Amino acid sequence: MWPPGWPWVSGTVGHRASWSSMAPAGLLGVCGLLCAWGVAAGQPCSLDHQGWADCSQKNLLHAPSSLPRNITGLDLSSNSLVMPQHGTLLMHFPSLHSLNLSSNALLTLHPAVFSNLGALRLLDLSNCSITYLHTDAFKGLKNLQTLLLRNNSLQELEVPFFLPLRSLLYLSLQNNALMSMDTLMLQLMESIPWVQLDGNPWVCDCATYPLQQWLKRRQAMHVTCASPSELQGQDIATLDSWELGCQKSQRFPRDVSPAQQTVPTNTNTTAPPAGKGGRSWPYLVGFLVAAISISILVALVAKCKLCHKNFTSYRHRPLPETSSIGGSPLEEGTGWDRGSSGWDNSENPPVSSVTGLHVEDDDGFIEDNYIQPSEQLPEEEERESHISI
Repeated sequence: MWPPGWPWVSGTVGHRASWSSMAPAGLLGVCGLLCAWGVAAGQPCSLDHQGWADCSQKNLLHAPSSLPRNITGLDLSSNSLVMPQHGTLLMHFPSLHSLNLSSNALLTLHPAVFSNLGALRLLDLSNCSITYLHTDAFKGLKNLQTLLLRNNSLQELEVPFFLPLRSLLYLSLQNNALMSMDTLMLQLMESIPWVQLDGNPWVCDCATYPLQQWLKRRQAMHVTCASPSELQGQDIATLDSWELGCQKSQRFPRDVSPAQQTVPTNTNTTAPPAGKGGRSWPYLVGFLVAAISISILVALVAKCKLCHKNFTSYRHRPLPETSSIGGSPLEEGTGWDRGSSGWDNSENPPVSSVTGLHVEDDDGFIEDNYIQPSEQLPEEEERESHISI
């Protein structure tokens, strides 16, 4: 029952009829009031039961903080979003699977701006006038499967920006300002099933040869040349190598990976960019220096051993003065006239003369000690018989 005092409760049937005719207009007014209240309360977005929030065309600078944190889809297209230079764009929505940021003047994507959106599957950055992608712009998007970058102003793509996108299945680079593609970038894009490159001002020269081979393997069509003028509008995949200004076309077997392919030489005066060549020469130089150093060290060690051997071989030592069998020449020279010299057996001969004789005979040579014992025995026997007499 309606509350008492309301005019249409106690009125006549005619009043009820007039209320029924005014009901649609009243409902519209109530809806308008609710919408106005939502805007005043900071909730300009519309939500559905599937967890999708539509905040497009609301002239927003930031994502509304009043949105539920468990939403899985968010449309922020056609706004005036300001990208943070430090930190993340949407720190309060870790459950997002789809994010539409198209038609916002973003210009530059700073590092790790989406790092907290690890569950994101689709990211739409179309029509954002992006001119530069930082190498860490997509850091943390390990589950991203669809990346839309069409209708921007990208002139080049750096290799590191692809590395975090391990699960990418679809990449759209249509209608940018790309004129060439690095060989390593093409190798990384081999793992992406669908890639769109048409609508870019490709320069068709010998540096385009890796791109041509890549397009042939992918059977991609409608990727045309923008320059030079004689090749403008022609499909890159259908051109011959001589039309690209290359000296010859080098064929590779099917089982050779793109990393092992080389670009044919250019006949133009201006050489194509060499790209990132091999850097094995420092290792070769280091190996040669190490080998030479080891060889010199081994030669020095061998030389030292040889010098030491020669030094030890020239170290002579005089033999002992006395022999185990016979006496020395000194004893022979002083003992035969011991009886006639005037000295008694109890007295000793002068030490000075013996010492002087020893100094004169000690010349370092060992030739006297090589006298055979058989030659010394007769002399000793004769000396003993003389002493006994």
